Amino acid sequence: MAEAAASAPAAAPVEAAASAEAPSEPRFQVKKWNAVAMWAWDIDVDNCAICRNHIMDLCIECQADQSSAQAEECKAAWGTCNHAFHFHCISRWLNTRKVCPLDNREWEFQKYGM
Repeated sequence: MAEAAASAPAAAPVEAAASAEAPSEPRFQVKKWNAVAMWAWDIDVDNCAICRNHIMDLCIECQADQSSAQAEECKAAWGTCNHAFHFHCISRWLNTRKVCPLDNREWEFQKYGM
């Protein structure tokens, strides 16, 4: 009986070592993954404060004459103050005043297009 007791504890570590070496099945498996993302322009306003149209829509000049080549080039213009306007709108505004229509700071183009 002493021999049986001595052999029992030796068997346990062998079984534990065997189970540690065997590859375990994963708890779950990813079969399909759909990523969803959201983005937004990094601007303070969504609408042009001059014509009141959405910044990514045509300005009122381009809406009136959509057949012109100018309508295809209706782009947004950002100032260093991070306010955005239609390029045609801010160009007309800058003919009379050289400041941002929203905060009266001197207007300087930061980027144009998009």
